[in-house]
Amino acid sequence: MSGGERHSEFKLDAGIWNDPISNVTFDPENPRSLLVSSWDCTLRLFDISQNSQKQSFAANCPLLDCCFVNSYTAYSAGGDGRVRCVDTTTGQERVFPASHEAPVRCIVHCNHPSAPNVVISGSWDHTIKVWDVRMVNPVQSYRHPDKIYAMSSCGDKLIVGTAGRHVLVWDMKNMSNVLQSRESSLKYQTRCIRSFPDHTGYVLSSIEGRVAVEFLDPSPEAQKKKYAFKCHRIKEEVPDKSEKTELVYPVNAISFHKGFGTFATGGSDGYVNIWDGGNKKRLVQYHRFATGVTSLSFNEDGSALAIACSYMNESGDIENPPENSVYIRNVAENEVKPK
Repeated sequence: MSGGERHSEFKLDAGIWNDPISNVTFDPENPRSLLVSSWDCTLRLFDISQNSQKQSFAANCPLLDCCFVNSYTAYSAGGDGRVRCVDTTTGQERVFPASHEAPVRCIVHCNHPSAPNVVISGSWDHTIKVWDVRMVNPVQSYRHPDKIYAMSSCGDKLIVGTAGRHVLVWDMKNMSNVLQSRESSLKYQTRCIRSFPDHTGYVLSSIEGRVAVEFLDPSPEAQKKKYAFKCHRIKEEVPDKSEKTELVYPVNAISFHKGFGTFATGGSDGYVNIWDGGNKKRLVQYHRFATGVTSLSFNEDGSALAIACSYMNESGDIENPPENSVYIRNVAENEVKPK
């Protein structure tokens, strides 16, 4: 099924991004406010209702991730190993001195009542660090077996995916020990993790065109419900041959629609798919974008989906790669409502 009428979306008027876009995320308190981090060392804040850039914050390194704490406080993950906090109203920035020894790949805000002022950073130095937003130094630091590649807050839990296909579940109320340690059910490197809106599980994607739907409850009954499926694959004609070959693309991005519990995936094939995980079916596929989808974010009320598109050298160096862009999709209910 196709859901790709171009008139229902628009491109953010942001000038030129010189390098790929690493993350897009909406303000949970304001469905019009979008934060965008980029490898061009810049964090940008947009008002999508006006299609205008409100603020721009320059760093001295690539920014690999970003998150909101509230409408006036945002954090970014630096390629220099530093965590940065910006006040989006005054433009003031704090760079935390005791950050990481390698690039910070992920940063998330835990908005659970048990940890209301906590931001967690995950790095290629194998550690996550827990920050109290009112303090300069991290409250806690925890070492993992491999580089941190993906993280998601899940109520009072934190889900961490590492380079060795490990998935660790932490209890934010008591981080003396890992609550669960799992091996990814996907055979290849983890690319993205996002938790269910009801916090009962998570969706995980890999570089090999697959997605897994997992449940936190370790009981056999709950684990029987988990499954994985193939996606973001394109069959193309082979020159001088009658058969087609299947090209497999990384699944770079996942975002949940909080109202319906359905989720979007974005891949290096340039497609965005909307999935009904409960009924195990695809609801819609949007038109193909000019280059790969690197990040996705539904806003809080589910009326818009931000789609970041950048070429990430999946096919090596190419001449005149497509421009880096962010599109805002005005979401129709029939695209995201389970059927």
